[in-house]
Amino acid sequence: MRAVESLQEFGRSKQIPEKTLFGLALALEECGSNIVNHALCRDPAKTFQVVLEHTPRAITIELRDRGPEYDPTATELTPARAYNEEQFGGWGLELVRRYMDQIRYMRDAGENVLRLTKMLNETAE
Repeated sequence: MRAVESLQEFGRSKQIPEKTLFGLALALEECGSNIVNHALCRDPAKTFQVVLEHTPRAITIELRDRGPEYDPTATELTPARAYNEEQFGGWGLELVRRYMDQIRYMRDAGENVLRLTKMLNETAE
């Protein structure tokens, strides 16, 4: 996904630690994949927007799509479950929650707006 490559370039230019950048890229890939598969129904004519924001204290990824209203923050955490090779999916939102410090959703002018924020620690590696 081009957005993940752009995030990685952006993060490296801002000297974001690789460990933090990994979590950001994973969260963007998971949320972007969900948008493509569910909100856009894999229609290549439909697109979504990604905006990156950086301050000395945080980096935020904002994703916007015109799909049906869906608030991923309202989804319950899945209880711990055993690994099952036959079970696909269902882990993405849990991974996003694990790597992001803040996840906010709103519906704005017919768009789903998801903001993922990771606080930056100057002493982190």
